[in-house]
Amino acid sequence: MDQAVGEARPSVVVPRRGMVLAAALMATFMAAVESTIVATAMPTIVADLGGFRLFSWVFAAYLLTMAVTVPVYGRLADIYGRKRVFFVGTGIFLVGTTLCGFAGSMTLLIVFRAVQGVGAGAIQPVAVTVLGDIYTPAERARVQGYTSSVFGISAIVGPALGAFIVEHLHWALVFWVNLPIGLASMLMFGLFLRENVPRRNRRRIDYLGSALLALGVGSAMLALVQGARLGAVGIAAAATIAAAALVLLAMHEARTPEPIVPFRLWRNRVIALAHLGSFGTGAAMMGVSAFLPAYVQGVMGRGPGVAGFALGCQSVSWMLATIVAGRLMVRTSYRLSAGIGAVALFGGGALLVLLTPASGVWLAAGGSFVMGIGMGFCNPAFLVSIQASVGWAERGVATGANMFMRTFGQSFGAALFGAVVNFGVHARVPNAGDAVNKLLQPGLRNELGSGQLARLTQAFAASVHEVYWLVIAIAVVVTAVAALFPPRLSPIRPR
Repeated sequence: MDQAVGEARPSVVVPRRGMVLAAALMATFMAAVESTIVATAMPTIVADLGGFRLFSWVFAAYLLTMAVTVPVYGRLADIYGRKRVFFVGTGIFLVGTTLCGFAGSMTLLIVFRAVQGVGAGAIQPVAVTVLGDIYTPAERARVQGYTSSVFGISAIVGPALGAFIVEHLHWALVFWVNLPIGLASMLMFGLFLRENVPRRNRRRIDYLGSALLALGVGSAMLALVQGARLGAVGIAAAATIAAAALVLLAMHEARTPEPIVPFRLWRNRVIALAHLGSFGTGAAMMGVSAFLPAYVQGVMGRGPGVAGFALGCQSVSWMLATIVAGRLMVRTSYRLSAGIGAVALFGGGALLVLLTPASGVWLAAGGSFVMGIGMGFCNPAFLVSIQASVGWAERGVATGANMFMRTFGQSFGAALFGAVVNFGVHARVPNAGDAVNKLLQPGLRNELGSGQLARLTQAFAASVHEVYWLVIAIAVVVTAVAALFPPRLSPIRPR
């Protein structure tokens, strides 16, 4: 069958469905390689620009703005069509990407990463929604295998390319490599995706809800990441603003006909569980993506290439696991796939807790690999179960809401884990200062005295271990969420 059937939705003309799939995979690759290549390069960027205390903000700013804009783009995609929204978001992303390469300080880099995130909120969610439009529920589970292969390719290309760039060229190129990919995906969507979006009565965009969401989540992140620098009064103020904004958001969304955060969808048990699971897996993933390269370089003293290899193992296993999970879901249930993934997340976190400064890189790579298996089994189960629970008119906002929860989980994880590491290093070595920046760059480690190097290494290692204990705790929660899924629910048994 060339077109998904059995669902009430506008006609999506897909005479060349394979080309639309290719465009969506290119967009997914752009989003996937962004995370792996930047994470590999970050220790070198920090060593060049300074500002280790702002390390986690490079991730959190990008993920936060992406998380906040995902629901907006999801709603816009339901109103104006997928293609237009994808063009706008990708254009903003490419502008931010270009600016990141010109950043001369950590502050500017964080600002430009935020611009990137504003655009990134449209890329993968809209691409996934398009695939949900043109494939049936059973086909979507299998298409996840193609999508996962993109993560596998990015896992090999991203860390390796990132390591090569920072060792032989300039780190700005880790951002600019996405420019031709983004332009090509826009061109292919423009040529091959044809949408017949029906005229509807006037639809409203919940801009106030979006602003309250950004204010509430952003203030909470500020309290987490910069708590040590804000002091008690600053933390209290940020926490109060966050709580007030989120309470106002809940009140506002209850009265809004078309809310940006559709809380009513949470009344569906499957959707609620999938959102919670996506939040947890997103948070757990950041324990590897943000801090494993820093551990390999800062604690083990290895180079960017080794750090990139360790990180890349996560995406390779993610790809393989997603292929298996897609087939497993069709034959068994969402619950089994998500349960296997949750157990793997626990196992990966346990392996990473065992890391020591003297550990070989294979232990770090092993923990990363097992974590990737967890992501590969969990994410398809959560996403496909949500898309099968709604019709076309709500699929964009439902997919956007799930992407928001996953991305919010990533930003929350980056903020929480960054706060843990910052606080841990500061508590163990109060006067560390800019010495931590040198710790993350093998070429500059020799400038540190042996005693100072030993203290910093021990403090950084202990702080990152605390992060991985938190990853284990999150994995336990995801396991409980998976166990609550209906036992027989699957893509071919939607009820």
